[in-house]
Amino acid sequence: MKLRSYKILLALLALALCGLPASRVLAQGLTLDVINGVPSAIPITVVPFGFESAAQPPATDVAAVIRDDMVRCGKFRTLTGADIVEHPSHGGEINFSTWKLLKQDYLVIGRERDAGNGQIRVEYELWNVTAQKKMLAGAYTALPEELRGVAHQIADQIYQKIIGQPGAFYTRIAYVTTTGSGKAMQWSLIVADSDGHNPQIVVRSRLPLLSPAWSPNGKELAYVSLESGDSAIYLQNLASGQRRLISGRKGINGAPAFSPDGKKLAMMLSFGGSPEIYIEDLASGQLTQITHNPSINSGPRWMPDGKSLIFMSDRSGKPQLYQESITGGGATRLTFDGEYNSSAAINYDASQLAMMHSDDSNTYRIAIMDRKLDNQLRFISPGPLDESPSFAPNGSMLLYAATDPNGKGVLYEVADNGSVRQRLALVDGNVQSPAWGPYRIPTSAQP
Repeated sequence: MKLRSYKILLALLALALCGLPASRVLAQGLTLDVINGVPSAIPITVVPFGFESAAQPPATDVAAVIRDDMVRCGKFRTLTGADIVEHPSHGGEINFSTWKLLKQDYLVIGRERDAGNGQIRVEYELWNVTAQKKMLAGAYTALPEELRGVAHQIADQIYQKIIGQPGAFYTRIAYVTTTGSGKAMQWSLIVADSDGHNPQIVVRSRLPLLSPAWSPNGKELAYVSLESGDSAIYLQNLASGQRRLISGRKGINGAPAFSPDGKKLAMMLSFGGSPEIYIEDLASGQLTQITHNPSINSGPRWMPDGKSLIFMSDRSGKPQLYQESITGGGATRLTFDGEYNSSAAINYDASQLAMMHSDDSNTYRIAIMDRKLDNQLRFISPGPLDESPSFAPNGSMLLYAATDPNGKGVLYEVADNGSVRQRLALVDGNVQSPAWGPYRIPTSAQP
């Protein structure tokens, strides 16, 4: 987070905040628009699933959700609409010569039927068109309102079977929205599915909410708010709505980040004078200072092994990223290209480091540093005001916040190679401060 944001927060003197269980309050959903596609991606067709019951089919189009997941990860391209010339729902109905002519590598088919007790049974199959071989098959029985989650889990299994890496579609994201203006402005911290559907309000406030951070088990969020005129860090249980104050010390309390084991919280505190990086043990409350530098030190992020932190500091005169062991010993500068590098995000194996980057004072873009290729930078957003990158747990996609030409705050989901970009926006309001959550425990499939 930028220091000027904290200065604004510290000038505010009142907050009306209400903690609410995430399961009880629904929020206005985000709209999702595909900005571009990938002509060179793996061709796969997700055929509309057949419905094999006399009852009315459910409102959720499972095949469409799977298809959208395949496209937004940047690794697949799909046929849609009239281009899907045949509609098999069982393996014996597949005419492989048709799909070879259409130059499709893979085919996903399926069917749904009424399973009784208000539930729907969804069966699916993944076929290799060239080999004419079934690669994957399974089934789920779920309530109609659970079918989007079922579709995301099926997409995850397809992704893993073809790519050889876990999918990240059955995950959640957190973000902050603002609606209204002036004294009527409302801030909301929201959790939603990875594609922006099923939004649920965690916290509402009349003044800013900032910097949501997921616990590794996905059960809690840490975030910054104002409870008594100054910034404070809270930890909130998503199921119960219970929260506790982690740090309300004098000065700035900001930028919380959970350790990989979930037992500690790194944060930026200024009660000792200048903003420094600290780690608090969540069980004992023991506080350990990591940085010792009179410059601004902010935005800590844990390395996957939990042994060091990456953070932003302006100790060299310009904001740059540094790394320091949690046992101390001094910081190592990581970024040298550009005048401004901050808001670090680290992928699951630390091979990629995303950041907010600028070569001047007018354009801020999201860049990824490839740490296996001599720290080469590649840009995955166009600017001019892009910030707050957050990796999906498998590293295949990122979320980031942006300001559109009309001054509206929106989010973008982008493939890690920048090939596909999708815009997530609030119809009446602004979106900011995204954080991609960890893997969720999948529901059980049936034989």
